[in-house]
Amino acid sequence: MKAMRPPRPTRAARFGRAVRSGPDARSGRNRTALNPAPVRSRSTDQLSTGQRPTGQRPTGQRPTGQRPTGQPEPGAPARRRERAPQAGGRWIYGRHAVAAALANPERRWRCLAAVAGHEDQARALVAGARAARGGGGGEAVRVLDREAFAALLPEGAVHQGLALEVEPLAGRDLDEVLRRAVPSASRSVIVILDRVSDPHNLGAVLRSAAGFGALAVVTGGHGGAPVGGALAKSASGALERVPLVTVVNLARALERLKAAGFWICGLDETAAQPLAALDLGRRVALVLGGEGGGMRRLVRERCDFLARLPTRPEQPSLNVSNAAAVALYELARGADPG
Repeated sequence: MKAMRPPRPTRAARFGRAVRSGPDARSGRNRTALNPAPVRSRSTDQLSTGQRPTGQRPTGQRPTGQRPTGQPEPGAPARRRERAPQAGGRWIYGRHAVAAALANPERRWRCLAAVAGHEDQARALVAGARAARGGGGGEAVRVLDREAFAALLPEGAVHQGLALEVEPLAGRDLDEVLRRAVPSASRSVIVILDRVSDPHNLGAVLRSAAGFGALAVVTGGHGGAPVGGALAKSASGALERVPLVTVVNLARALERLKAAGFWICGLDETAAQPLAALDLGRRVALVLGGEGGGMRRLVRERCDFLARLPTRPEQPSLNVSNAAAVALYELARGADPG
C-alpha cells in the first residue's frame, strides 16, 4: 500500500507597518526634528517602555500553613503605628514647608504638632492661616515632647520643631496648566523630569521653579520621587506654590506640549550648543533626565533641541537640581527684554 504524503504546510502571511510621513505642524510653524525616530516594531516599543512580559498570573492560593498577610508573628511585640508616615507621607515638617501649607487654601490639614518650646510660633502660624482662610482648618496645636514628636516622623527628619498633618493635594492636570499659559510678555516655562527618583532633588527643582516663575513641574508616574515630607522640606514651601503634575506617559505629554506651541529642549552635557545660544521663543519645555541614566531614548527623541550648560570639560555634569536652577536662570535671563 502506498504511503500517504503529509499535507503541505501553508505559507505564513507577512504583515508590515505603514510608515506615515509629513510635515510637523505645530501652531502653523515648520520644525526640523533634531533626533528623527527610526521605525520600530511593536515588540521593540513594548520592550523600551519596560512592559512586563506576559505570562500566567498567580492563582492567589496560599501554601498550607502560611500565615495570612498582615497578622503579627506569635509573641512579636506590638508595632507602633505612628512611627512611620503613611504611604506618600501625611506629615509635612520644617518651618517654611509648614507655613506654606497652612497658607495654601487648597491644602487641607488636620493637626499642627510642635515640640515643647515652639508652641508660641505654632499658634501664631495657625492663627494667621485661619484668619487668611476665614476660619476652618484642623484642630488646635498639639504640644509634644521630643520623643513623642520624633515618633511621628521618619528617622533623621530635620523638622525645626514643627510638623503638620495634612491630606494630599488634589492631582494637577497638564491641560489645566496649559490653560494658564496665556500669551504674555514673559516666557512660559514648564520643567519636565524624566525618572528623577530622589525626593530631595525633586523638592529642590520645585524650589528653583518657584523662584524663576516656571508654570509647573511634570514627572512620570513610574520611577518618580514619592511626594511626602522629605520632598516638601526640600521644596521649602514650593510644593504649595508650583503645580506638580504626574503623567502616565512622558513622551505623549511632550507631544501634547508641542501641540500647544512649546519648544522642547533637553539638557545634555554632550550637546553641540549651549543653552544660551538657542532661540527658543516664548514657550519652552525644559527636559532633564534622572540621576545616573539621564533622559530615556523615547523622551530624548521628542526633543526639538538638545543643549548643554557652560560647564568645564573636567566636570561637565551637574546634579539634576543644580542643572535645573542654572537652566531656569538662563531661560529667565534670556527672556528679559532689558
